[in-house]
Amino acid sequence: MRILIADDSNVMRQIVKRTLRQAGYDADITEAGNGREALEAVKASTPDLVLSDWNMPEMTGIDLLNALRAAGNAVPFGFVTSESSDEMRAKAASAGAKFLVTKPFTPDSFREALEPVLG
Repeated sequence: MRILIADDSNVMRQIVKRTLRQAGYDADITEAGNGREALEAVKASTPDLVLSDWNMPEMTGIDLLNALRAAGNAVPFGFVTSESSDEMRAKAASAGAKFLVTKPFTPDSFREALEPVLG
């Protein structure tokens, strides 16, 4: 399984990676520092899942998701973010996000979000 983690914080990418492993997901992980890098990485490596922060420089997570869907890319996509208002959850879902995990998160919260998507 290949997972792309997009977050402008290197520390947060490492925390997400560690939490995925603690949750039992031994994946081949690619990292991107913003939405634009993530968009290029998805085109280059076709991951099985994209985990993205919402607020990033150059291209936000929601802009990344919209760009992927506009290009016909249906890769499963979820947000890992501190933003969790009902409005943002609705916006994420209507754009095609499968889930939104809020920070701080646990291995259990990752399993709950990823199980229905990855099986």
